Amino acid sequence: MTTLQRKFDGSELDKRAEPHTRIEGRFGIIDIGSNSVRLVIYEGTKRNPVPIFNEKVMAGLGAQLSETGRLDPDGIGRAMRALKRFSALIDQLDVAQTAMVATAAVRDATDGAEFASQVETATGIKMRVLSGKEEAAYAALGVLSGIPDADGIVGDLGGGSLELVDLKKGIMGKGVTLPLGPLRLLGSGLSQKEVLKEVDKTFDQVEWLDRAQGRTLYAVGGVWRNLARIHMAQHDYPVRVLHEYQMPAAEAADLAKLIERLGPKSLAKIPDVSSRRVGALPLGAMVLSRLIEATKAKKVEISAYGLREGVLFDQLSEADRAGDPLLAGASDLATRLVRFPEHRHELGDWIAPLFGPDGLGETEAQRRLRLAACSLADIGWYVHPDYRAMHAFEQTLLAPLAGVTHAERVFLARVGFHRHEGTGEPSGFGNLSGLLVEEEHHRAQVMGLALRVAFTLCAASIGVLPYTRLVLTKDALTLNVQSSHQAFCGEVVEKRLSALARVIGVQPKRALI
Repeated sequence: MTTLQRKFDGSELDKRAEPHTRIEGRFGIIDIGSNSVRLVIYEGTKRNPVPIFNEKVMAGLGAQLSETGRLDPDGIGRAMRALKRFSALIDQLDVAQTAMVATAAVRDATDGAEFASQVETATGIKMRVLSGKEEAAYAALGVLSGIPDADGIVGDLGGGSLELVDLKKGIMGKGVTLPLGPLRLLGSGLSQKEVLKEVDKTFDQVEWLDRAQGRTLYAVGGVWRNLARIHMAQHDYPVRVLHEYQMPAAEAADLAKLIERLGPKSLAKIPDVSSRRVGALPLGAMVLSRLIEATKAKKVEISAYGLREGVLFDQLSEADRAGDPLLAGASDLATRLVRFPEHRHELGDWIAPLFGPDGLGETEAQRRLRLAACSLADIGWYVHPDYRAMHAFEQTLLAPLAGVTHAERVFLARVGFHRHEGTGEPSGFGNLSGLLVEEEHHRAQVMGLALRVAFTLCAASIGVLPYTRLVLTKDALTLNVQSSHQAFCGEVVEKRLSALARVIGVQPKRALI
């Protein structure tokens, strides 16, 4: 059991959980939900999980669950065809270990055990049917893997159920699973007014929901991600990355109430609505609006990480779980895209004096961004020189990173831009400047220009920077160079050092030591 698992509503997770073992090689997760079945394959069990394969089939296993208590026959057929394909892909891609988990539909259906046996026979993979508490706990673990300091209530809306978990600054508290999935509600035979009463009644029975007052509701699930896409489009939001996208709770509730009233034809005309979500969207919107009312949350934040990421997070060692997802992700990305990934250590040390007590200073949050920026600093080196700056900007802004807010994404993207372009300004990505205060725009420019000097000085090679040092005083920025390495200085280095000094507001100097 992991540390985060040990307490959940007063009891441990299901005793059937496998003991933690380190997995070498590719790791696959098959998630059998009430509405969809999905295969995700990861290159390995890492702190920043990036899929190398991801496929979903909308099987609709739970479509008739409320009416018949059984899995939908057509859904079983679609699911079996998809799962047989998934099994073949797992073999083809040489996946070392696969976790297959099933949630509300299989758990609650009278023929769920029969279906599980059928799947295991066809695929050769053991299925684990999660209890309601396990499903909620893994959803919360997934959110914590991507947002380690999450503080509020996790809401994971699947087709058959809604899982709610209280998080207190990264620590898992009470949790519950509720039969409020849109697919289940659609098949209940209740009118919209009756469904509304049922939803409110169900929330009234969860006595701790009001603990979210003034805090954050972390929204997980495809239906709620669709709502966020609509909100982004309404506000012409320039960063179309859903993870950690935030909406004021009042705006999210108003949008949800609007969607509740739209019919399928109207919903299908909205560009940001997936055709596969049209049927579930109005009821999912209703659940969200009533949940916001019940919790009195201040804002809604989208988590792209949920149950599957929680299952993977549970496979990590204690040390890996305690790691920073942003720094781990930036390091992993660097191994794929930069020339010398290990260069980040020299770069971090070299520019550090600019942000010390005698320089701009930095908080711990700013320090981690500096370290991440050093990992990503060489992104864009392989494209045409005329496009490197914008390529680095776009790659960083849209990178598959966790543990980073949208404002922090813009900061890192600006650093990457200035590292290649100097004092110019990025264009073509809408109004991003409003996501950062002026001080952070300046800090990003200083950091980017400092990295530009560093890369020019050492030609992106390792071993030169330790023989040089930046010293920032009230009046001057001095580049100290050991005499053994003075040949590395030149006209271009001095030109870029001068540009950095100008932005800081001091005079550039160079000294041999």
